[in-house]
Amino acid sequence: MRKFAELIEKLDATNKTSQKVAALAGYFAQADESDKLATIAILSHRRPPRPVNTTLLRAYAAELAEIPLWLFEESYHIVGDLAESIALVVPNDEHTSDKSLSAILRELVQLKSKTDPEKKEYVQHTWMQLDYYSRFVFTKLLTGSFRIGISQKLMTRALSQVTSVPEDELAYRLMGNWSANDTTFEELVFGRNEQAYVSKPYPFYLAYALENEIHELGDISDWAAEHKWDGIRGQVIFRKNEIFIWSRGEELVTEKYPEIAELANVLPEGTVIDGEILAFVDDQVGLFNDLQTRIGRKNVSKAVLAKVPVIFKAYDLLEFHGQDIRSQSYRERRILLEALVQAANYPVLQLSHQMNFTSWEEVITERGRSREKRSEGLMLKKKSASYQVGRKKGDWWKWKIDPLTIDAVLTYAMRGHGRRTNLFTDYTFGLWHLNEKGEKELVTFAKAYSGLTDQEFAQVDNIIKRTTLERFGPVRSVEPTLVFELAFEGIALSNRHKSGVAVRFPRILRWRRDKKVADANTLDDLKALIPK
Repeated sequence: MRKFAELIEKLDATNKTSQKVAALAGYFAQADESDKLATIAILSHRRPPRPVNTTLLRAYAAELAEIPLWLFEESYHIVGDLAESIALVVPNDEHTSDKSLSAILRELVQLKSKTDPEKKEYVQHTWMQLDYYSRFVFTKLLTGSFRIGISQKLMTRALSQVTSVPEDELAYRLMGNWSANDTTFEELVFGRNEQAYVSKPYPFYLAYALENEIHELGDISDWAAEHKWDGIRGQVIFRKNEIFIWSRGEELVTEKYPEIAELANVLPEGTVIDGEILAFVDDQVGLFNDLQTRIGRKNVSKAVLAKVPVIFKAYDLLEFHGQDIRSQSYRERRILLEALVQAANYPVLQLSHQMNFTSWEEVITERGRSREKRSEGLMLKKKSASYQVGRKKGDWWKWKIDPLTIDAVLTYAMRGHGRRTNLFTDYTFGLWHLNEKGEKELVTFAKAYSGLTDQEFAQVDNIIKRTTLERFGPVRSVEPTLVFELAFEGIALSNRHKSGVAVRFPRILRWRRDKKVADANTLDDLKALIPK
């Protein structure tokens, strides 16, 4: 555990990719195989479920520190991170634990079924045996919120250096439905588990946002375009008479989309299709907000299936009759995909329409129609391109439409996290609305915490502290004096929000120092942006 904590400390101390990869490679070269496997699982988001809720963890820490709970809570709000707060307040001079990372993870799995007194005894005892940074990492694992500035791509690169297995091959091996409990490091990295292979998806090919003028891409005849749909990117896999549906986040979601799972009746053996799960309401592509009513549900009722049916919009064909065809050109894969979809003749499987233009001006015009077609913009794909691994530049580009914008008033603020712990940087915004009495009031509709410079955050923080009206733990309500232009990708009516509207990916575009609070937009202005 101590070696893993030292690794995390090194990774957390640098922003340089080369240093992160070197730290990972050094760790993989020295750690035993069970800890290597555990580390791969953690860094690829295969962590054990949270065994203890954070309310209990706060009480355990306050008791050990012999301080009242309210004082711990105040300290936590200042520090901004629960694991760091606990690591700081728990008294500890023992540092006697020599448990391995894999042993700790096994204990956390077993802990979930224990009684509260047993959980308390285990957690407090373990805290007291760990040094500061090991205690910090252990608590991160306990809370289930373990995040570190390391991508799976960098981990794969480091692992490749140590094992000599090519990066793309490792990326494929690390995909799919495995856990540290059902495999070994040797089998995962070097072997071939036939049962695991049946359900294993391929690493997704991801596009970069278009960086230069579109005309700089060269000859228009070398490129194909299709709309970029706003759903859940996924892969449909049919092997050995079994069907599997994977999300891009490596979640197996087959049971959540039974209408797509019925493709098992029409797909040929050895098929893997890359595409998008989309809500399909009233015979048209729905909004992401529609799809959210099905995301996270353990059981999808007949009523939900009827209210929000879905389709699988096919983008690409990765495996055909059991053969990996990713190395073939996009043009060749597309021909096979079109034939497959036509042969299946199944309404749930729809082909993403490919557009071939004669000029870039035509592409620009089509992008302008994106919002009316309920897409996010266009995908531009080089016809000669193979299907690659991860985010690569050159052959695939996404060209999204400009975001929707609205001018809103800052109404609430909360302290940030990490290096922004001592600043109020997480904001809630409101828009003007006439209430039942005919009085103007601000109705909250969105939260955002990105888009300002460090200098602007500091200035806004100063204003928040001077204009605070009320305090609610870490949150402050403020006098409405600041106006910001917010940008967002999508918008829809929503019964779950006080405003009656949900916006997608809100962020701060700029501080409108030139606007008075009274000139901010209204809730009706926002609703006018909802697609008809």
